[in-house]
Amino acid sequence: KGKTLFEGMTLTARYFFDAVGARFYGSLTYRQVENIGDIESRPEAKRDIRNEVEGLSPMFSRKKILFLSSENACRSQMACAFMQYYAGDRVEAESAGITPAAHIDPLMEKAMAESGLDVAFRTPRLMEEALSETRPEMIITLGCESDCPNLAGVVVRDWDIPNPTGKPIQEMRTIRDEIEQRVKGLISEL
Repeated sequence: KGKTLFEGMTLTARYFFDAVGARFYGSLTYRQVENIGDIESRPEAKRDIRNEVEGLSPMFSRKKILFLSSENACRSQMACAFMQYYAGDRVEAESAGITPAAHIDPLMEKAMAESGLDVAFRTPRLMEEALSETRPEMIITLGCESDCPNLAGVVVRDWDIPNPTGKPIQEMRTIRDEIEQRVKGLISEL
């Protein structure tokens, strides 16, 4: 019944979204909704929900891009992370590999952390798994050579970027910076 009933919840949501690098756009809160069915007696709630869902429609029409490499441990992970960071509101980016490694490259993780992006939670995944979940409109290949798929109606581009795995950290940084610039260039084309 208090004047600031939802303030604590809203602040917690804001802090959470800020911590994960997302935006908080607002909330739908209604007083005296305590039991199953209570919301149905609130005609303004249905209207508000409908309006919010219609406002989300751009999220569902995002361009789908798959970054594909041989092991999905380094280059494709970096490209996906940068795409999600710079254009996650407009592009649904995924990454996968032909024969995924067991873990991401630790030097890649370090180089990306230097750029302010935490990729420690990422794990390499199989191309077939990614393709079973979504059909990309574009595939960007990063060194998977002839093993890369050729899907009808899907634009395929190859970024000829050398594999920095096993090389010194400075080379990883150079590759990271090149991938970041290519991602920014791709975003400007979309």
